[in-house]
Amino acid sequence: MKYKIMILDIDGTLTNSEKKITEKTRSALIDYQERGGKIAIASGRPTKGIIPYSEELSLSKYGGYIMSFNGGKIIDCSSGETVFSSNLPLEDIPEICSEVYKTNVGINTYEGDDLIVGNGINRYTMVEAKLIGLNIKEVENFSEYVRFDVNKCLLTGDEDEILMLEKRLNERFCGRLGVFRSEPFFLEVVPKGIDKASSIDHLLKSLGIRTEECIACGDGYNDITMVKYAGLGVGMANANDNLKAVADYITRSNDEDGIAHVVQTFTVPSGSF
Repeated sequence: MKYKIMILDIDGTLTNSEKKITEKTRSALIDYQERGGKIAIASGRPTKGIIPYSEELSLSKYGGYIMSFNGGKIIDCSSGETVFSSNLPLEDIPEICSEVYKTNVGINTYEGDDLIVGNGINRYTMVEAKLIGLNIKEVENFSEYVRFDVNKCLLTGDEDEILMLEKRLNERFCGRLGVFRSEPFFLEVVPKGIDKASSIDHLLKSLGIRTEECIACGDGYNDITMVKYAGLGVGMANANDNLKAVADYITRSNDEDGIAHVVQTFTVPSGSF
C-alpha cells in the first residue's frame, strides 16, 4: 500500500455538517484499516472530544492514534499510552490573560470533564462546550486557578477581536508560543513548535513511516501545516481558500463523503472496491 497512514481532521472533514461520520465514510475507513492502513485523528479538540470518533472507527482495534490539542498530545489508541505531550509554560498564563482581559474574548482550557472559563462566558464558549461534551466551569481568576499542566488555551470571541488578539499575542510572545486561528471565532494558544505538522512528523518517525506515505486531510486554518507537510495533502471542497491553495488534491465536501472518495481514489486498487 503506497499510503500507509491517513491523518484526518474532524470538523468539516471527517464529519458532515451534522457532526456525524456517515456510514459510507466509516465503511471506507474500516476497509482501509483492514487492508493494513493506519488512521490518526488530528484535531484542536481535547482528547475527550475525539474519543467517540476513535471508537466509531475502531482505532483501538487497528492501532490508530489520537492527536489532540492540535498535536500537543498523541495517544496510542491500542494501549491508551500517551506517546507525546507538550504543555504551555504556566508562567505565560498571566501574560496571556493580561491581553485577553482587555477584550470581550473568553479564555478557556480543559480539566477532566470541565471546560475552565475565564473572562466571562460567550456564545463561542457554549459552542466549544457543546461540541466536545464538557461542563462549563467559570472561574474568577483564570491565571490563579490554572496551576496544572495544560496543552493549550482556547480564546473565543468575535472575529474582529480574535484577529486583533492574534496579532497582539504574536507580537508579545515573539515566537515563544504558537498562536493561530482554527476557526474565525477560535484562537489557539499552544506551546512553541506545536502544530499538526510537527506532531505528525513525530508520529511518523516513531512508526518508521515516510512523509510521502502519508495522506493528510483537512479544511481549516489549523490544518494548513499538515496538508502542506503530507505526501498527499488533501483539502475538502468546503475548505478555506488558504488551505486549498496548498493542497495537492481537492476532494468532495464533507457532506459528499469527501474522505470516502479519497480512500477509494488513492488507496484502493482499481476495480476492487
